[in-house]
Amino acid sequence: MGAVDRTLAGGAPDTVAGWRAAADALLSPPCCTFHRNMEISSRYAWLHSQQPTYFKWAAMAAIASHHVRLVLYPFRLDADRTGYVDLPRSLSRRRMLTDDANTMREVNNAIYDDIVWVHLAYLGAQDGIGTLRRLLGPYPERAPLLTAFEAIDRGRVVLADETATDAARRAAADLVWAGNLALLQHEQRAVVQPLFDRLSGTFARLISMGSTTTFEVRGLRQEVRYFTSFSLYSLTRGFSGAVRTRTVPRVTRFEDRWRWLETSVVPRFRRFDADPDLVGRTLRRVVEEAERYASQPCLEPT
Repeated sequence: MGAVDRTLAGGAPDTVAGWRAAADALLSPPCCTFHRNMEISSRYAWLHSQQPTYFKWAAMAAIASHHVRLVLYPFRLDADRTGYVDLPRSLSRRRMLTDDANTMREVNNAIYDDIVWVHLAYLGAQDGIGTLRRLLGPYPERAPLLTAFEAIDRGRVVLADETATDAARRAAADLVWAGNLALLQHEQRAVVQPLFDRLSGTFARLISMGSTTTFEVRGLRQEVRYFTSFSLYSLTRGFSGAVRTRTVPRVTRFEDRWRWLETSVVPRFRRFDADPDLVGRTLRRVVEEAERYASQPCLEPT
C-alpha cells in the first residue's frame, strides 16, 4: 500500500501520538462517512495481508467494518454526488435512527483509532514487541493490548523456527489465535460497549435480530458452513445463558455479544481462515469496493 509506505518513509515514529498520527494519515477526513468507512475496511485488509499468519483480528475487522456500511444508510439521504456528508446538518434533521447510525459511525472510527496504530508499530518498528512494551507498558488501561500482542509474538517466534516440532507449532498457532481473541475482547469491551450503551432500544432490538456473520462467502454450501446468526444462536446454544440471567439476549449487551463471538463467530472464522485463497478473495473484494468508491473522492466543500 503506497499510502503506508509514504507515511513511514521518514522513519518510524517513537511515540504513541506519532503512531496514531501515522494511522490517521491513511484516512480521509472524518466527515467523509462512506469513503472513510471503506478506507478503514481496506486498511484492515492491508494489515492482514502483511502478516496473514498473525494478524487474524485485522481480517475479522475488515469484514465487520465492510458490513457497517449497511447501517450508515440514513446518511445517504444527505450525501451529495461526491459522497460528502455534512454531518452537523444531517444530524440536526433528527430522522429516525440517524443518531444510532452516527453512533455506529463512531464505533467504526473508534476501533480503528484504538488498535490500528498498535499493529502499525508492531509491524513497522525495528523491534515491534519491544516498542509496544515501551509504549503500552506505562498505561494499565492498555495492558490488554500489550498482553494480546505478546501472545501473538510468542507464537510468531515458534512458528518462524524451522526446527520447532509439530506439537510446538500447533501450540504456537493456538497462542496466536488466543492473542487475536484477546484483541477482539478488548475491542468489544473497552471500545464498542461504551458506545453501544448509547444506542436506542429500537435500534438495539433491530440489530440483535439482524446480526449475522457470513464472511462474504460465495455459494450456498459455503454460506451454511460459515453463517452464524445472533438471534438463532440465542435461541439454541445461547439459550441457557438467557435463562440464567433472566434477560432477553441483545447483541448490544457485552456479555451476550461476547458469548456469541467467542463460541460461534470466531470458531467459524478459524474454519474460514484455514482456506487462505478464500480469505484472500474475500478481502480483495473489500479492497476493490473501496477503490471503486475512491474514484469519486469525498472532499470537504470550499
